[in-house]
Amino acid sequence: MRISTNQLYDAGVRGMERNQTQMLKLQEQISSGRRILTPADDPIGAARALTVTQTREVAAQHARNQGAAADRLGLVDSRLAAVTDLLQSVRDRVIQAGNTVLSDSDRRAVASELEARFEELLGIANSQNAEGDYLFAGHQGATTPFVLSAATSSAAPASVSYFGDNGERLMQVGPTQQMASSVAGSDLFMNIREGNGSFVTAAGGGGGGTLANQGAGVIDGGSVLDPQKWQRALNSDFWQGSSNQVLEIRFSAVAGVSHYQLFDVSTAVSPDPALPARPVSDLLPFTAGQAIPLSASVAPVTDFGAQVVINGLPADGDSFSVTPSANKSVFATMQELIGLLRSPLGSSEARTEFTGKLAGHLINLDQAQANVGRLQASVGARLQALDGLSSSSTAVDILYEQSLSDLQDLDYAKALSDFTRQQMSLEAAQRSFVTISGLSLFSYL
Repeated sequence: MRISTNQLYDAGVRGMERNQTQMLKLQEQISSGRRILTPADDPIGAARALTVTQTREVAAQHARNQGAAADRLGLVDSRLAAVTDLLQSVRDRVIQAGNTVLSDSDRRAVASELEARFEELLGIANSQNAEGDYLFAGHQGATTPFVLSAATSSAAPASVSYFGDNGERLMQVGPTQQMASSVAGSDLFMNIREGNGSFVTAAGGGGGGTLANQGAGVIDGGSVLDPQKWQRALNSDFWQGSSNQVLEIRFSAVAGVSHYQLFDVSTAVSPDPALPARPVSDLLPFTAGQAIPLSASVAPVTDFGAQVVINGLPADGDSFSVTPSANKSVFATMQELIGLLRSPLGSSEARTEFTGKLAGHLINLDQAQANVGRLQASVGARLQALDGLSSSSTAVDILYEQSLSDLQDLDYAKALSDFTRQQMSLEAAQRSFVTISGLSLFSYL
């Protein structure tokens, strides 16, 4: 076979260019530390690396969401702690105000302090985060959630209204897991069950305390011994479909001995307060400090599974009401406390009524504190869960990084060995080209 000089030159040049291309690729791999520079280097490996990279980015976004949720919940937790401290301070001052040796001016001074605490509580309720969103507005982050209306009359005093919603802001913190990063203000400040959570006790007739008692009897907050019986009684035919369910304990003197009797004074019995209510129990002797069971011995016989205790001696004609609990805001409780502390106590009857109402407000404060504690526990559980998710995300990211390293990273020992071998091949090609290119008959003529 005849080989021309051009063929020799072309073959030599192609061999050197091929070696230089291989050396350039190895040099780029060594300088970048990556085995796969283009998908053509390893199509299957490149596809797998792309899948792992995308999955890792999604996990990284979840990790960032976890951090953001933890920051928001940490701020909420600090605000809840501030509410707890404030309510405890208010409770301590209210207990102090219950001391009978204090004068009316002393109690008014406590009321003034509670007014400052009320403003502080309203400020906490309208707290904002770094982005300017209100913490306790639900989904309405741009709306001021709690607004104090102006008093129009003594019958319509100032009140706090809620303009947020009941929602909680959710953040995607895992592939299939969302977590609330906020607390609804309605749940924290507004929807608090008054009394013991099941019913409210009060002195005076009709459940509203409109008829002042004349004796020294003071009723406690009561307790539910069997929640199932209580719920069955509320839903039974006892109330005859009334929307205003009220039990009343009335006292009378029989042969010089104090007795009590339970009455149903719900609106289903009589819409006219002047008409007699329906007696639901027998007339029983009263012993101060002894538990009074709430049960109806007159058809329909009903056991409410609850009891109250009345200390002191009620006068003939005194009464105490028991009403199922409704929701009451902590702002309303504090406003009622302030109004109560500003009322003068000019008689023993007024002092007895003051003591009973103050005890009822203290129970409502305790309910508000318990509600804050419940939400604090919920926020704490979420923060703990986020800590676990963060640790898991870190471990998973390490696994993703290891997978990408196995797919993409360069084996330096092999690459350097290949580079040295390719360098030797290039040098051999160059030297052989020099030798071959020097072969010519003209050199011998």
